Amino acid sequence: MKDIREALFVGRNTDGVLIRRPLSPHLQVYKPQMSSATSIFHRITGCALSAGTLLLTIWLVCAATSDGAFAAVQGFMASWLGLLILFGFTAALFYHFCNGIRHLAWDAGRGYELPVMHRSGWTVIVASLVLTVAFWIVGFVVMSHG
Repeated sequence: MKDIREALFVGRNTDGVLIRRPLSPHLQVYKPQMSSATSIFHRITGCALSAGTLLLTIWLVCAATSDGAFAAVQGFMASWLGLLILFGFTAALFYHFCNGIRHLAWDAGRGYELPVMHRSGWTVIVASLVLTVAFWIVGFVVMSHG
């Protein structure tokens, strides 16, 4: 052993065989769980919302700049790629919103029991999907009648 810290990485597996422990918890060691998956997805949707806010800022700046700039951004947003980005932004927004409510319950000390945690995780996923699809259905209905 070159360094005493290396001794801290030595452990035994379930068969009693000496093994070298990983440096930190790793995806190869732990199975994905509802709490870890929803936490990771919460972070990803937070980053997506930041990027979407930049897109909203570009849209507002173009609206304030000129009719041509606004028309260009509107044209992109009406394309299949623009609609896909907007759909993803909406899904991220509703997921982040629903999971934020879940976190507020945790801040109040509720919902830490494993069955409740799994149920609330699935509730967040289903609610965000339902809200996203309902939002887009309402949006298309309003756009087709206006």
